Amino acid sequence: MKNIYLVGFMGTGKTEVAQLLAKSLNKQFVEMDEEIQKQAGKTIVDIFSQDGEATFRTYEKDLLKSLSLKEDLIVSCGGGLVCDQENLEILNGSGLVFCLKAKPITIYERLKDDTTRPLLCVKDPLAKIEGLLEKRKSYYDQARFSIDTDQLTKTQVAESIIATIKDN
Repeated sequence: MKNIYLVGFMGTGKTEVAQLLAKSLNKQFVEMDEEIQKQAGKTIVDIFSQDGEATFRTYEKDLLKSLSLKEDLIVSCGGGLVCDQENLEILNGSGLVFCLKAKPITIYERLKDDTTRPLLCVKDPLAKIEGLLEKRKSYYDQARFSIDTDQLTKTQVAESIIATIKDN
């Protein structure tokens, strides 16, 4: 089976849904941000603050390239991964890509107490979410499949993905 990649903005449920999928399908789960932290020996927040976003994006691309050479993985991708055309080509060439989406206010409510999101450590996180979603929309829209997670449980999202996989 090809890899299954979950993309989308932070707070849309990628990691939790990917974990459910991996368990249901008996496949290996990979959380890209966790893997990057292991490889770098520091947190995402520290990578951003000490080395910059460009360094993080390099780690991300290198990891994606290595994952794309494998099969049967359920991968939770970082929210900005798709904002690079080469990454999109790698994703689409090595697996099925599902974009999880949610409204800005939903994302804000889910993440307002999370201090581990460097892009949201700003004065007005909701405005930042809205701006980033608008900036990334054209990239997210390139995913083959899209699921709005606003009114769905993580289990419902996973079940929807499983049903889609069986049809493809």
